[in-house]
Amino acid sequence: MTQQHINESRVQDMIECIAQFTSTPGKGTTRLTYSAEHRDVRDYLLSKMKEAGLKTREDAVGNIFGRIEGKKPDLPPVLVGSHFDSVPNGGNFDGPAGVVAGLETAFVFHELGIKPERPIEIIAMIEEEGGRFGSGLLGSRLLTGQVKQQELHELKDQNGISVAQAMSDFGLDPSRSGEVVLSAGSLHAFLELHIEQGPILEQNQEDIGIVTEVVSLSQIEVTVTGAAGHAGTTPMNARKDAMVGSAAVIARIPGIVAEVDKAAVGTVGRIVAQPGGANVIPNSVTFSVDIRSPQAENVAEIKDKLRTELKQLSDSGLTFEINEKITIPSTPMAEGIQKQFAKDADASGVKWRWMPSGAGHDAMILSKITQTGLIFVPSRDGISHAPEEWTDYDKLAKGIEVIFRTAKALSE
Repeated sequence: MTQQHINESRVQDMIECIAQFTSTPGKGTTRLTYSAEHRDVRDYLLSKMKEAGLKTREDAVGNIFGRIEGKKPDLPPVLVGSHFDSVPNGGNFDGPAGVVAGLETAFVFHELGIKPERPIEIIAMIEEEGGRFGSGLLGSRLLTGQVKQQELHELKDQNGISVAQAMSDFGLDPSRSGEVVLSAGSLHAFLELHIEQGPILEQNQEDIGIVTEVVSLSQIEVTVTGAAGHAGTTPMNARKDAMVGSAAVIARIPGIVAEVDKAAVGTVGRIVAQPGGANVIPNSVTFSVDIRSPQAENVAEIKDKLRTELKQLSDSGLTFEINEKITIPSTPMAEGIQKQFAKDADASGVKWRWMPSGAGHDAMILSKITQTGLIFVPSRDGISHAPEEWTDYDKLAKGIEVIFRTAKALSE
């Protein structure tokens, strides 16, 4: 029988403990960056890292690290982990599954007394989801020098609090954010385990997916501006209703996406109307648009067609503005790590498949500075970003077994 190293009950305990740190108990996981829940889970993760024998640190923006020292400590480390923030009312596994994969890998090294040649570092990253500040993958983008200091003052949450202000309130110094940047060559590799957030693995009764590439994605924010007015006294033909104009454009998005690329997807997940009174015609509506496709040129074409649609709002006396939040081309994962994942999956008796990722992950950002590998574990019914999100613990343990074996191989 193939030797398995992962303690499934410990994995379950860590997932369940992390899930307790939410501002919406009973209504899914809400753990926004620089919140009280962030502070609580940080303290928990640091304590577990120390329990696993790791040397811990928190960087200037709040990313958490735990280090397994290598026989050759000057060698660039293998980094293993994921993010620990959540979307509002999300699930227990999105992000924490990968953080726990790193923690459990560390526990196995510690318990078996394995001293790797090169160091291994476990990481728990901030603000991957963009759930608070609307700009996803912030932790890994900060690590790779893709965020300018000014952006920390410009990015704000729904209460108007900037990233910089939230950092200060949390006890961090935003002026030191440049200190976290990792140079090319400073890491040997980055490994991430994540839940699939789709139905393919479960439908095919497979244990893990080895990701070949992350599709191109773009997140934009559209603001449509009209004129406020009294809901009861302003005739319909005299209105400049920003909500009506926005709704017409939003309704066209599925058709635009389908016209360009059958494999593409487009989503409007956030809408804010101003001034927000039930008896006031909105003078401003801001909505997000998330566009993804295996081909970057198709993402660009969808945005062009959306802009054309928005220009037609001038016929109704409306204007618009587009704010590009983030645009990332498709990102291949390192071929050598893909092959190592496959070798270790076979050695541990795990059923696997090659697959692309339709979701953006920290692994694609960190590929700017190091070789990266990403694996998926099954999501029940393909559900994610919802309280019903679930991954069976035996499946999660199988994925972590592969992460452990590959981390060990890369550190030798």
